[in-house]
Amino acid sequence: MSVRAVSAGSGLRFALPPSLGAAQVEERAGRLRTYLEGALKTRCEIVVPHSYEAMAKDLLGGRSDVAWAPPFVCARIEAMGVRVLVRGVRGGSASYRAALVCRAAEPLTVQQLVGKTAAWADKDSVGGYLLAMAFMRAQGLEPAKTFARQMFAGSYRGALEQVLNGKADITSVFAANGKASSLATGVDELWPEKRNEFVVVAFTEDSPNDGVAVSMTMSPQRVAELEKTLLGLHQTAEGQDILKETFNAERFEVAPRMGYRALYRVALASL
Repeated sequence: MSVRAVSAGSGLRFALPPSLGAAQVEERAGRLRTYLEGALKTRCEIVVPHSYEAMAKDLLGGRSDVAWAPPFVCARIEAMGVRVLVRGVRGGSASYRAALVCRAAEPLTVQQLVGKTAAWADKDSVGGYLLAMAFMRAQGLEPAKTFARQMFAGSYRGALEQVLNGKADITSVFAANGKASSLATGVDELWPEKRNEFVVVAFTEDSPNDGVAVSMTMSPQRVAELEKTLLGLHQTAEGQDILKETFNAERFEVAPRMGYRALYRVALASL
């Protein structure tokens, strides 16, 4: 099965990402479903696709009406004509970027990456892989030809460890968006005691945070109702709890059209 139903219903099918974890979905889904049913006056079904690929295909095929999707999924479906309605705001920002980092003892430039080994967090990680891929290609460097070897460590911390122990030369971590005055990177949060042992090779373009995308089969009226509901979540205590527990966000803001274009090339290539 492509999705696992949490609650039966036929009015609105809302997909949550598989990364939430099955053990936590029941309670979160129940709260979200109850809130949406009260606000939209229709039955709501919360579903969890078994993969991000399935999430994208279900939305494109009309099997899901709405999806809370990570940036690379938003990029895939937005490039195919799907509208990303709103995006999450975290720490006062609706976007972030990635930082390519290497050992401070052996600083590198982008031009010196040829023949080096890269350790990435995960193939579906925006900050830990996809933004780095987009950046490399924008510099005219095809990663498969640039690096002698690429590996996936499974996590940001794991990739940083590979670099620090000399098994890799470079990795990518999330960082504050380009509008922020600080040049801090995710190393400060992921491995604070080792922050001085890494230096930044380059920062990538900004990427919007996760977004809520709507199927092209939804009526304009229902889309408008959903947008109003999501944008107003932060105005109530119940809505704030849902934002924090389900969306890991402070609030939603209207997503600009084609806001995920920095990820189009790598997101589509990974389908």
